Amino acid sequence: MSEKVDLPRRGFLGAAAATLAAAQFGLSQAAQAQTSVAKASPLPSALPGTHTTFAPIKHVNAGVLNVGYAEAGPANGPVALLLHGWPYDIHSFVDVAPLLAARGYRVIMPYLRGHGATTFQSPDTFRNGQPSAVAVDMIALMDALRIQNAVVAGFDWGARTADIMAALWPDRCRGLVSVSGYLIGSQAAGKQPLPPEAELQWWYQFYFATERGRAGYQKYTRQFAKLIWKLASPQWNFDDATFERSAAAFDNPDHVEITIHNYRWRQGLAAGDARFDDIERKLATAPAIRVPTITMEGDANGAPHPEPSAYASKFTSRYEHRHLTGGIGHNLPQEAPVAFAQAVLDVDTH
Repeated sequence: MSEKVDLPRRGFLGAAAATLAAAQFGLSQAAQAQTSVAKASPLPSALPGTHTTFAPIKHVNAGVLNVGYAEAGPANGPVALLLHGWPYDIHSFVDVAPLLAARGYRVIMPYLRGHGATTFQSPDTFRNGQPSAVAVDMIALMDALRIQNAVVAGFDWGARTADIMAALWPDRCRGLVSVSGYLIGSQAAGKQPLPPEAELQWWYQFYFATERGRAGYQKYTRQFAKLIWKLASPQWNFDDATFERSAAAFDNPDHVEITIHNYRWRQGLAAGDARFDDIERKLATAPAIRVPTITMEGDANGAPHPEPSAYASKFTSRYEHRHLTGGIGHNLPQEAPVAFAQAVLDVDTH
C-alpha cells in the first residue's frame, strides 16, 4: 500500500551526563531569551491515579494504519493531540484527559504504530519505526479526523513526534508541549560516539542492536518495560495494576519489530523508507520550531535527556521551560497530570 507524504510547508548520572547526552540529539549549547507564554486559569488539584479507564477505543483508517485512539471532551472543541512514549501507552494521559475535557477540549490520544489497538492495514507494509514515519502517521490521523490544527503534546517518542510535526507542519500545530524539549535528531547524529557516561544511559539501544536483544525483548517484553519504567522514573511508586494497564499495549503483533527498528535506525544499523528521505534531510538540519512552545522536565527523570540550555534557542516563538520538582520522572504526564494539562492550556492562550 502506498503512503503519501505531503510536505507543504533519558539524565540519571547528573547534569553533566545530561549535557553530554545532548550530543545524541545534535543540539548546540546556546540559549536565548524568549517571550513567555500566557497563563490560563489554574486547574484544580488532582491526585495522579484518580482515573484508570477511557471511553471505548475508536478506530479510523489513516495512511497505512488503522489507528486506535481514545477520545474525551466535546466533538467541536479545540483539539489536543496527546502522544505517548515507549514503553508506555495512552494511559500516560488517563488523568490528563478529563482535566482538558472539562475545559472544553476535544482530546485525542492515539496508540502509536506498534502499540495497542493501532494496526497496519496491509501485512506487506514495512514495519518502520523511524521517527519521521510516526510523525507522518499523526498528520494522516489529523487528516482522517478532519482536524485542521491541534495543540500537540507528548513525552519520549511522543515528544519527538510532536517536535517533528511542529517543525515541518507548523500550520497543523497551534502549540507544542514537549517533555525533555527538542528531540529532533538524525542518523548522522546517532552514529556519533558519546563519552562513556552518556553511552551508559543508552544501554538498551546497544542491546537492541543485537539479535540477542531482539530475542530478549520478544521473550521478556513486560519485564523489560517494567525495568525501563523503574530506571526512568525512580521515585514513581506505580503499582502492578497501573503497569499492566499499559503493558497490554505491548501485545501488539508489531510492537517488537517497530521497537527494534526504531533503535537500530537511530544508529544507522537499519535502513529507513526512501519515501521519508526528504523529511529526514530536513530534520538533519535541526530546524527551528516556530510555534508557541512549553518544554517540561521532571527533577527525577532517569532517562537520557538534554539540559534545557542545550535546546532553548531552537524555539523561536513564545516559549517557556518548566522544571517540576517532587520526584517527577520520565513519564511526566502520568506522574504530574495537572502540570502537564496546565501546560497544554497555557500554550494555547494568547
